[in-house]
Amino acid sequence: MTPTAGTDQGTRPRVEGEREQEILDATLAVLAETGYDRLTMDAVATRARASKATLYRRWAAKAELVIEALLSQKGAPQVADTGTLRGDLLATFCATGGLTDAHQTAVLGSVITAIGRDPQFAAAFRRDFIGPKAEAVTLIFRRAQHRGEIHRDVDADLLAAALPGIVLHRQFLLGEQPDADMVARVVDHVVLPAALRGPASPQHPTDHPTDHPTDHAPDRPTPDPEKDPA
Repeated sequence: MTPTAGTDQGTRPRVEGEREQEILDATLAVLAETGYDRLTMDAVATRARASKATLYRRWAAKAELVIEALLSQKGAPQVADTGTLRGDLLATFCATGGLTDAHQTAVLGSVITAIGRDPQFAAAFRRDFIGPKAEAVTLIFRRAQHRGEIHRDVDADLLAAALPGIVLHRQFLLGEQPDADMVARVVDHVVLPAALRGPASPQHPTDHPTDHPTDHAPDRPTPDPEKDPA
């Protein structure tokens, strides 16, 4: 029998449209409940009321499914353009999908262990999820350099990771929930001073002045010419 249009091998419909999104939403729900390590295709199929075969026809592996689910609710990164570096950073990281979005950071927390244990997932996550966001933030810094707002020699790629790195450290290691105030404090106390100052000049140990015995000698009184004439 000749396969009909819109079917897989003439008998099963392709997973697409609303049905595809239902499966991706079910994946995110299971991910939030169990974490990546304990997530299974069976659990997603049960939550989505689909067969496991349906999932495997569309996604060859768990990593592929989870990455697509993450991307489906994230959307393309939006690059804020407020005219200032500070405004762009706050608008980007305090918006939906940013560091103050509790759902986003919870999802990130659910895949942290997988990044260290599953090379296939880690590579796809860095390439497809983190990569576009990092590029967008780097663009914010390079645009500020082009405006002459920050030092031209700032390492934009390095500095772009400072804000999310500090905020996520405080959340996952120190237990502080990120909010707009935390983001603003990191921007004002760390990111902007570093961006405005630029890289420090490397110093060789011999560049520092050495101590001399006279440096620590007690001050001697200044002679009084009237009391002690020459």
